[in-house]
Amino acid sequence: MPLTALIAEDEPLLAQALQAELAAAWPELRVVATARDGRSAVREALRLLPQVLFFDIRMPDLDGLGAAAELADSWPTDEAPMPQLVFVTAYDEYAARAFEAEAIDYVLKPVQPERLRRTVARLRQALVAAAPSMTPPIPPDEVLERTLAQWRQVLGAAGGAPSASSPSSAPLRMIAASDAGGATVRMVPIDEVLYFEAADKYLRVLTATQEYLIRTPLKQLLPQLDADTFWQVHRAVVVRSAAIEAVHRDEAGKLHLALRGRAEKIPVSRLYAHLFRAM
Repeated sequence: MPLTALIAEDEPLLAQALQAELAAAWPELRVVATARDGRSAVREALRLLPQVLFFDIRMPDLDGLGAAAELADSWPTDEAPMPQLVFVTAYDEYAARAFEAEAIDYVLKPVQPERLRRTVARLRQALVAAAPSMTPPIPPDEVLERTLAQWRQVLGAAGGAPSASSPSSAPLRMIAASDAGGATVRMVPIDEVLYFEAADKYLRVLTATQEYLIRTPLKQLLPQLDADTFWQVHRAVVVRSAAIEAVHRDEAGKLHLALRGRAEKIPVSRLYAHLFRAM
């Protein structure tokens, strides 16, 4: 069975250049589709189930980070192993974070043949390690968790999350947020917040009794939160860990959280299910 790849890049000339360089560096890899936005990339990836994804970080509608997060939840692991993920970016700082996180790799634009060959070598190694023909074979659940761990590293690096060794400022203590009507700005103590949820252009701030709105994107807020106190459980949701009352698994195997003081159930992404494995 030939190895296949999907390229998601909103600039056609750059997509063609990457495909040409891949043909030279990895002749047996077949690019089965190219997409120009994140939505199309998710749709085509789920239809074709390639082994490798090359995602531009910045794309219209849904960017590469959001597309990868959606695929992590939607990928049919009973039909095909999760693919290896490589981001394509014009920004060196993303690449630096990827290397710190020991992610598979980044491809910097414009594509450099020698650099791409090193990426290909790492991808080949990862694909061999995940192959079911290995002796002794690696259990499917372990293969899946290894891939999810790599995706978490890639997404964390690309999303700008600081590494464990990076110095960080003091965590937030208060948040200036608008009430539901938008007419009043209130100072909300961070100790009262049960969870944050991204919604359209706003970030919802939920306490036990109130809902507020802020315009700060979740990826910008995350580095300001105490990582031991607030856990990301979904690409759009961060919860106070001490507020988690129970973890429920539905018939499809998906996890949902019940929080003290809130009636709604919070979905847990496959990327973050490892946080609750012991439970």
